[in-house]
Amino acid sequence: MDEIWARFSEDLIDRVSGPMRLRLIMQPLMASILAVRSGLADARLGKSPYLWGLFSDPAARAQSIKDGWKSVGRVFILAVVLDSVYQVLQFRFVYPGEAAVVAFILAILPYLTLRGLITRLARKL
Repeated sequence: MDEIWARFSEDLIDRVSGPMRLRLIMQPLMASILAVRSGLADARLGKSPYLWGLFSDPAARAQSIKDGWKSVGRVFILAVVLDSVYQVLQFRFVYPGEAAVVAFILAILPYLTLRGLITRLARKL
């Protein structure tokens, strides 16, 4: 099990200097743009910040997840596909777990972080 974690962490670090590194900028940028759009829409509708709403409003949780996935789902899937292509080029093998983690870091994490912040900022302005 330690071998897997060692390879996984080494592979993650190697992505920064390997081929296709432009995606490490473009995918979070796209997720951020989508988060800004969704956050502004949430502020206009008077919704609570996205991540806070997921945890504090169980009645609207399913709809919020569906709305979030609708916004960032394509970027996530693109991140999985591009990371799989990277793995084929670099390792001649695809590690699905690594692809999912990288896609989460590049697409979902920036989206979750920014959508709520944008909603709060838009309400204050």
